[in-house]
Order: sequence, then C-alpha cells, then structure tokens
Amino acid sequence: MKNINYLNYFFVGIPSIIFLLAFCEILDFIVFGLLFSILTGLFQVTIGGCMLIEEPRNKFLQSYILGVAFYFVMICINPFPPHDFKTYFVIGIPAILAFYLSILIYKKAQQ
Repeated sequence: MKNINYLNYFFVGIPSIIFLLAFCEILDFIVFGLLFSILTGLFQVTIGGCMLIEEPRNKFLQSYILGVAFYFVMICINPFPPHDFKTYFVIGIPAILAFYLSILIYKKAQQ
C-alpha cells in the first residue's frame, strides 16, 4: 500500500507542479498538465475501485465512488445552463475527489 501511496503522490503532484509553473509563467506546458491530470483521474478511479473491491463495506470508499458517479452523471445530464457554475463544478469536484482519495490512501498506508 505504501507503493500505491507514493504513486498517488506522483500522479497528483506532477499536474500540480506543472499548473503552478504555468500559473507563474515559468513554463508554457499547461496542456501537458491537463493531459497528465487525465492520467491522474484514471489512476485514482482504478485504485479507488480496487480498494472498494477489497473492502466493499468501507463507507469512505463507497462515498468516493458515489462522488465519481455523481460527477459523471452531472456532466452528462447538464441540468445547469452554461454559466460559471458548470466551470467551477467541472474543475472543483475532481480536485476534491483526488484530495479525498489521497487521504484515504494515506490512512490505509499508515495502518
């Protein structure tokens, strides 16, 4: 589990560093940060699903998977008109889910 924790640090850290450098205008690689964040999402959804298969009664993992499902359903349904709320939703929820799963992986690695 510690190796998964280190992989999670890598997958979450690289896009964060690239976005920070792009925000500070040190590098102009924001496209690579966006592409790498797709890999981060795939990694985290896969790891979250595998952890849920190992512990199907864990309420924290169930709420993570429900959050991921809610996110994709809300994007497909799009009940909101095209305003800033959808932009904040599309950007904010994956970051919250990544942080939440990172905490769950860290706690499991420390056990």
